[in-house]
Amino acid sequence: MVALIEYGAGNIFSVKNALDYLGIENKLTADADEIRNADAIILPGVGAFGAAMNMLEKSGLIPVIKEQAKIKPFLGICLGMQVLFERGYEFGEFEGLGLIPGKVDLITDPGLIVPHMGWNKLEIEQESPILDGVTDSDYVYFVHSYKAFCDKKNLIAYSEYGSVVPAMVTDGKYVFGAQFHPEKSGETGLKILSNFTKLIKEA
Repeated sequence: MVALIEYGAGNIFSVKNALDYLGIENKLTADADEIRNADAIILPGVGAFGAAMNMLEKSGLIPVIKEQAKIKPFLGICLGMQVLFERGYEFGEFEGLGLIPGKVDLITDPGLIVPHMGWNKLEIEQESPILDGVTDSDYVYFVHSYKAFCDKKNLIAYSEYGSVVPAMVTDGKYVFGAQFHPEKSGETGLKILSNFTKLIKEA
């Protein structure tokens, strides 16, 4: 079973619908024991970094998230990816979950429209089982104004929007992040979600 963490930060039902379509057992939950008993975890999210961290703090789930991300497949989507990093600078400076080294800051490349919204081509930086069957010719759907800044070793795939936009990241173990919305990215996104759940067997 995949636990979809419900903490009030949006887009969770579109992710659930995608998992349901794929026939993947899942449950919306804010219960620490249910998250511990799950086989994998997805942290969705849209909105602002600081607000999301505040909601996670109020939910009391930060300790269980950090604990479980060390032992089972964990996927952060959009804002859920951004809060995986150490710090975010959206409307101030805020501490993130610190599961992946790096920071999240505003897209400031000259001449670009922000938010970055639409389909962009993935460029694969390193092989990963979560990208099994995905190629450099595949496109995914983005909606965001802030992007991650991280070490190349944590970068699985990126897109070009003025400069490099980290599209998928990892801690090298169980934690993955997608800046784009796999649940809105057609067959490519569904393939990535399916690949993520296949990691359960390897964990």
